[in-house]
Amino acid sequence: MQTALNKDQIFELLSQIPDPEIPVINIIELGILRDVKWDNELCTVVITPTYSGCPAMKVIEDDIKIKLKEVGIDTIKVELVYSPAWTTDWISDTAKEKLRAYGIAPPDHSTIDKGVLMGKARELKCPLCGSKNTVMISQFGSTACKALYRCNDCKEPFDYFKCI
Repeated sequence: MQTALNKDQIFELLSQIPDPEIPVINIIELGILRDVKWDNELCTVVITPTYSGCPAMKVIEDDIKIKLKEVGIDTIKVELVYSPAWTTDWISDTAKEKLRAYGIAPPDHSTIDKGVLMGKARELKCPLCGSKNTVMISQFGSTACKALYRCNDCKEPFDYFKCI
């Protein structure tokens, strides 16, 4: 049995799927859900990984299939699309605020900002106390898409969602 949900309704349904590594934001807010297509009975959901080889993608793919089957969509294909490559510019402003409230510093600029150079030191605001007196501890944080920083004022470590 197939459901009569349209594309917008499926997007709304899939907005209930959190990122497995950052449960306070969903896959739409993260910007990885790109499209939903219908072809007769087949529902194709197009997603773009944040990184090639991202370990969360299999969990997300499974969660999409489970969520769609719950509403009667039985013929499902999850298509991974790598071009255009995902960018932190696709993270919604709402998600950036949720990241900050969760203790993760969101991307601090757009990837298309020509004034920011790769490797340039960033003055990040601590998501816990708001201080700009922060220092990078490691290029890699709890996941490959984050760097580990520490606030020199409140002394707490925090992840920074790197601009990609």
